[in-house]
Amino acid sequence: MDKLKQMLDAHRNKDREFPTYDELVALTETAAPKDIPASAMTLRDYFAAKAMQAVTTNEIGAKGFTFEQRAIWSYQQADAMLAARGAA
Repeated sequence: MDKLKQMLDAHRNKDREFPTYDELVALTETAAPKDIPASAMTLRDYFAAKAMQAVTTNEIGAKGFTFEQRAIWSYQQADAMLAARGAA
């Protein structure tokens, strides 16, 4: 657990919103999921959360879809945002 704390402290000192892929892999290999703080989410997770928020607050988007369908759609949107970000 001390190694996890050191890694998280090092990340926070880099003044970045999200850990790098390598940092995230190292975190998930050294800690149980319950020990990883929410701040260790990936940019994909962040985009998916924003898409989920948009679809659940939209009257049309919220009706007729299961939570699982909304979650899948949200990650599809996140993947599209990441692809567009890379193309820019």
